[in-house]
Amino acid sequence: MQDLLLSFQQLLNPEELLSSGGFYLVLLIVFAETGLFFGFFLPGDYLLFLAGLFCALNKIEIDIVTLCAGLIVAGVLGNFAGYWFGYRAGPMLFKRKDSFIFKRKYVVMAEEFYHKYGGTALIIGRFVPIVRTFAPIFAGVVKLDFKKFVIFNISGAMLWVLLLTLSGYFLGIEFPWIIDYVEYIIVGLIAVAFLPIVIALIKRKLNDNKNKQNNIQ
Repeated sequence: MQDLLLSFQQLLNPEELLSSGGFYLVLLIVFAETGLFFGFFLPGDYLLFLAGLFCALNKIEIDIVTLCAGLIVAGVLGNFAGYWFGYRAGPMLFKRKDSFIFKRKYVVMAEEFYHKYGGTALIIGRFVPIVRTFAPIFAGVVKLDFKKFVIFNISGAMLWVLLLTLSGYFLGIEFPWIIDYVEYIIVGLIAVAFLPIVIALIKRKLNDNKNKQNNIQ
């Protein structure tokens, strides 16, 4: 049990992943987080940023072009997997019971995000944890036109990967000492990434309270 918990902690530690897991494990994680419903808890934004940073500092044996290309392909294929799953069996998610790693409220939140932004949720949602996992699934559930899905998928993956990975890379080139503050960077990126989710949850709570008061009256 202790070994299992240790492995789980390493899975959520991007520094450990990049240092010991290597390039292919990072690709697998990006693929899982962008299309497999059980991958929503995996590190995403700051993993890309740190991948670029580690590449600039030669802490991973891969050049930046190969790194970005691989991450884009992994992100695109992940969304394709999510779309296929949603197209074939997506409604099952609404009937799935809560478990240790799965919460139905995540599905509902991602659904609302998708209905609000439509197909562009596949682009915007790339930068929002949880949503980036479930948005392609809902695209499959509502059977979004496949040609449109391909365009949103590829453009979203390119924007997400290039913005975050190259930011880390060029910061590493210009300010190599930034690696000493990587913990603060991770905390900052997590805070920024989860801010839209926190705001959405607060709005939903306020709306629920308002509806309850209206019903009482």
